[in-house]
Parts: sequence; C-alpha cells; structure tokens
Amino acid sequence: MKKKSEIEFNETKKIVDKRELNLWKRGFTPQAEIWNGRMATIGIGIIFIIIALISKFSSI
Repeated sequence: MKKKSEIEFNETKKIVDKRELNLWKRGFTPQAEIWNGRMATIGIGIIFIIIALISKFSSI
C-alpha cells in the first residue's frame, strides 16, 4: 500500500504534459496560471517604465 504523500506526488506529477504548457486554456488550469504570471510580469514592467518616464520628464 502506498503512502498518502506518494499518491499525491504521483497525481500532481502527471497533471500537464510539457507540450501543453503554452496552450491558451481558460479556467483554473496550469496553463492559465502560466499565462497569468507572464501577463503580470509584463504589466509590472510597463508600470516601471511609465514611472521612470514620469520621473525623468517631470519638472518637480
């Protein structure tokens, strides 16, 4: 009989195939989480660029 931790590890290990990671899937899927992280990173980068431009060209 397998331990509970071994069963959980084996179930989480086979959730997503590597070829499917970049697919655009809706809902609570690993692919959606990957795209959410990518979009959040791009958004934070854009915010930093805007703040840098405002501070550079501001007259205060």
